[in-house]
Amino acid sequence: MLYGVHDIARNTLGLSSQSERLRDGEFWAVDDVSFEVKRGETLGIIGPNGSGKSTMLKLINGIFMPDKGKIEIKGRVGALIEVGAGFHPMLNGRENIYVNGAILGMSKKEIDKKFDEIVDFADIGDFIDAPVKHYSSGMVVRLGFAIAVHCEPDILLVDEVMAVGDYKFQRKCFKRMKEMRSKGVTLILVAHNMRMINMICQKSLWVDRGRQQALGLSKEVVDLYVLSNEKSVQDIKQGHTANDVIFSKVMINGKSVNADIIIDAKDELKISFKYTANIKIERPVFGVSIYRDGLLSVSSKTKYSNINLKDINIGRGIISIGFPKLYLSTGIYSVELSLLDEEMSVPHGYRFKDSFKVISSWLEGDCNPIISPDMQVGIEEDLNV
Repeated sequence: MLYGVHDIARNTLGLSSQSERLRDGEFWAVDDVSFEVKRGETLGIIGPNGSGKSTMLKLINGIFMPDKGKIEIKGRVGALIEVGAGFHPMLNGRENIYVNGAILGMSKKEIDKKFDEIVDFADIGDFIDAPVKHYSSGMVVRLGFAIAVHCEPDILLVDEVMAVGDYKFQRKCFKRMKEMRSKGVTLILVAHNMRMINMICQKSLWVDRGRQQALGLSKEVVDLYVLSNEKSVQDIKQGHTANDVIFSKVMINGKSVNADIIIDAKDELKISFKYTANIKIERPVFGVSIYRDGLLSVSSKTKYSNINLKDINIGRGIISIGFPKLYLSTGIYSVELSLLDEEMSVPHGYRFKDSFKVISSWLEGDCNPIISPDMQVGIEEDLNV
């Protein structure tokens, strides 16, 4: 209790806790992390659970004070860090808009002016007049995000809480964040969705056990993080890695991915690619996922479609996959390819950097995720490919 009284007293006076020496059972949640984010830049913070990502956002937002070092912020900060943070459970949605808006630094006049826009963005219907204690976690996030983005922040902090939102709302959030980024708003995003980090964030920071592991371009940092996870799998599964099979020369509907590929939503989608296998893979499972704006639109694996592939031998060959109809809406999509073991626990091959554009004159708006659509897969071995 003496430690607690000491810390509370120093915090009340606006002083740091001076806890240079760790007490029994304590550890540094964030230790020796340093980075800079400029106006209009987007930073993704990645790492396993418990690595200090959310603590870092709370430090930036001023909820916690650093024991050592300093944090410099220029501009208004809007934050969505925890589900329900800043909401009073007994007040209804309308009243909480004013309470939460005031916490974010908005005046009553400013909230009055933007009230209808906030309610429209949150899109929670008649629940706006119900006490927040009756809201689902997704509804709380809807309202919280709507308030945060309408306070016109210079810096927006977003934690993984957006993951509890439904597909349509996530799409709306990503679109709004892109608009804010184009207007010069700085975004700091914590997420476990590596595709979303790659698509939204220019730079990424990888932390583990509170310490900085890598800082740089998102593509490079994400690749390092993914490979580190695969290395732990490698130790368990006798040295098999995602480099066992290397994909190359990807073709979509007969055209190289280096060209602008435009397909109609009603057309069959056929993906072909060359591979080089460095080991023999028995009873492989092939998977393909299609994303739009970092969100899953289509996902399927041969095992789910009861397609049994023959063993892949050492050498080169071609794998072709066809979808009769996907009914995708207009937009740009990214393709993720994976080759797994029979138990789908070890990645033998992986590729995520190919895209195509869909033009649809009859299907507009958002499309709902399609899990395990009809697919046909063929493997052709040819050492001379």
